[in-house]
Amino acid sequence: MFKSNIRAINKDIKILLRDAQDLFSEAASLSGEKAEEARARGVELMEEALKSAQNVQDTALASGKEMATSANVYVKENPWSSIGVAASVGLLVGLLVCRK
Repeated sequence: MFKSNIRAINKDIKILLRDAQDLFSEAASLSGEKAEEARARGVELMEEALKSAQNVQDTALASGKEMATSANVYVKENPWSSIGVAASVGLLVGLLVCRK
């Protein structure tokens, strides 16, 4: 669910940025009132993209904190299992690194 939300927001941000780029390109060839309107719309699109990016960052930070908290609770409740898993992962990484 979290990954699909990030993908959807990422897609929206890319669309917003593409639209803003198109507007800025169009505004470069225009002059006067139309150019000012196009620039203003481009600024609005960029602000929307920044807000979306901030929302994604906030969501990722909250999820990361939640996962860290749950991992901390698990390690405190199951210290020997955690040590066994950490040792196993370390052994596997060591074997992979030493392979030629």
